[in-house]
Amino acid sequence: MKITDVRAHVLEAALSQPFAYSRAWYATRTAMIVEIVTDEGLVGWGECYGPARINAAVVAAMRPLLVGQDPMRSEYLWNEIYARFRDHGQKGVIIQGLSGIDIALWDLKGKYLSQPVHRLLGGPVRSEVPAYATGLYRREQGEPAEYLAEEAAGYVAEGFGAVKLKVGFGVEEDAAITRAVRTAIGEEVGLMIDANHAYDTVAAIRLGRAIEEYDIGWFEEPVPPEDVAGHLQVKAALRIPVATGECEFTRFGFRELFEKRALDIVQPDTCAAGGISECRKIADMASAYGIRYAPHVWGTGIAIAAGLQLLAVLPSFTPCSLAPQEPLLEFDRTEHPIRQAILTEPIEHERGRVRVPEGPGLGIEIDREALVRFRAS
Repeated sequence: MKITDVRAHVLEAALSQPFAYSRAWYATRTAMIVEIVTDEGLVGWGECYGPARINAAVVAAMRPLLVGQDPMRSEYLWNEIYARFRDHGQKGVIIQGLSGIDIALWDLKGKYLSQPVHRLLGGPVRSEVPAYATGLYRREQGEPAEYLAEEAAGYVAEGFGAVKLKVGFGVEEDAAITRAVRTAIGEEVGLMIDANHAYDTVAAIRLGRAIEEYDIGWFEEPVPPEDVAGHLQVKAALRIPVATGECEFTRFGFRELFEKRALDIVQPDTCAAGGISECRKIADMASAYGIRYAPHVWGTGIAIAAGLQLLAVLPSFTPCSLAPQEPLLEFDRTEHPIRQAILTEPIEHERGRVRVPEGPGLGIEIDREALVRFRAS
């Protein structure tokens, strides 16, 4: 089997109403889907997290290194592409492009062998994964403390055992809204916060101390990702676990975070940090350091499926316990017209748990009509 083509699909869809996190407003959702075609008629699908058009250009630049190659040699191809682009791309969009390619190669490998990816990774530990609801973004109208509390309570009613709140809008406002959300969801539901690196260490520590009483599951990206010392300061000052990693890339990038123990929970994005191949290595490194793994997932159904395939094989965090704690899937609940539409069968949760797809490869099929319908102009 040989690769005959590598295609990049840039997709875009307008939202019914804009929403914001601490860094920007969104009026559209985009996606960049990788399609790898072979001479045996099999097709593999992947996804790149990040700026869609730039990622498409990166994948186009990598295409000549893939055409004519055996897609089963995914480890060789990963290292070959990484080495060719090392001088200019150890992080960022080069690795995001490589991530989408790697996911597509794993999808192809599973289809060729008629096995789901998780069986090729060693076999499943679990057939379903607990999920937490990501949402609670800002809207253009309304009082945030009111509509965010109502939204959070809605996720609990759906069966989610944990929700994640976007913060980074000022320490006092964040503290007040955290209190409102905690009151709305009750004491038994997990509550995490995500600042999207909006703060410096002074503000992050102030916020953390102001909300520690609300039993926060983790404080995500409290400071900029490159400020490793700042993460250590926040971690030392608070009882709240520190989570980060969606802006880091490859095992080489995560090595310093692990060695310095700058985090409690690591959050690589499978579609950004190097694909399934690299994120499995990062997960193994995290296990060796006693750091929990909770991947960042904020894409289409392809991203969800890739995250599920890896989460299916990861050990629980407390393997010797009679009540082992399982890794969590991030389940984005914000509006995303493309997310499920590109799948012939959507990936849904049932009372806050998501089944791992059992079909070959990623276990999903792509609706090509949706690729046409959402194609960016």
